[in-house]
Amino acid sequence: MIAAIVIIVCVLLVVALAAAASSVRVLREYERGVMFRLGRLMELRGPGLVLLVPSIDRIVRVSLRTVTLRVPPQEIITRDNVPARVTAVAYYRVIDPNKAVTEVEDFEAATLQIAQTTLRSVLGEAELDQLLAEREHLNDSLQQVIDMQTEPWGIKVTTVEIRDVEIPERMQHAIARQAEAERERRAKIINAEGEFQAASKLRDAAEVMGDNSVTLQLRYLQTLREIGGNQNSTIVFPMPIDIVRPMIDALASGETPDKATERLVQEAREQAEQIESGSPPELEAGQAEADGADGETRATETSARLGPARDA
Repeated sequence: MIAAIVIIVCVLLVVALAAAASSVRVLREYERGVMFRLGRLMELRGPGLVLLVPSIDRIVRVSLRTVTLRVPPQEIITRDNVPARVTAVAYYRVIDPNKAVTEVEDFEAATLQIAQTTLRSVLGEAELDQLLAEREHLNDSLQQVIDMQTEPWGIKVTTVEIRDVEIPERMQHAIARQAEAERERRAKIINAEGEFQAASKLRDAAEVMGDNSVTLQLRYLQTLREIGGNQNSTIVFPMPIDIVRPMIDALASGETPDKATERLVQEAREQAEQIESGSPPELEAGQAEADGADGETRATETSARLGPARDA
């Protein structure tokens, strides 16, 4: 009899210890407990020690930490009919544990499905250039749409980021050719602008040189100095245009180059002979008459000055 009583007492102690263990819960700082008593929602519990009534109360743990949600790759077609494969990542956290448990069966799976469908719908309305260059704007649009749909569940979506965009290889080649053509266009525009500015500066320099002939001679000397500074065998002799002017006039009058050259050589020889003989070069008729008239005038003026002197 005593043995039976001892066994019963031991069993009761074990049951009591099991009931006490099941009625005590410890919630961490980032956890909250959603309590149901006989199926009815009670006040939110935690963090710390939580006591439950065995077989009557049931508690569901909910973490308040930010959760990283990896969205699987999604096949989309952009507005300009370009197929692409997009992967993204979303960050969310629970702000109302009661709604997260009572409003949706599995808030993690529900958030993932909402993120996938929103990713396809929002990116399908954008063009390929926007998908590649305007990711920040698309990220903001995705975050706003997903957060608006998960807000009734007590879920706050903080950030959505597009991780990678994969496009067909032929489209990558087309984009590369387009970028190369754009760079060539910019290079040609820059080159044309440089030529225009250089032409303007050359025009200004020509105007300055035209006002003063000495400037052109100084430019000749500077050019010779630049050429002489390099170790080369090139010799440049600047020739004024006045020397070749008779040749140009002869060609313009219809003479052949041989005849014009012979005439120039003959005139040079005649002038050289006149200089060696000591006689002045022959003048043309008009110039001789003008010189004679000038001589008579000077003689008359000299006689007029000497007449009064003789009378005195």
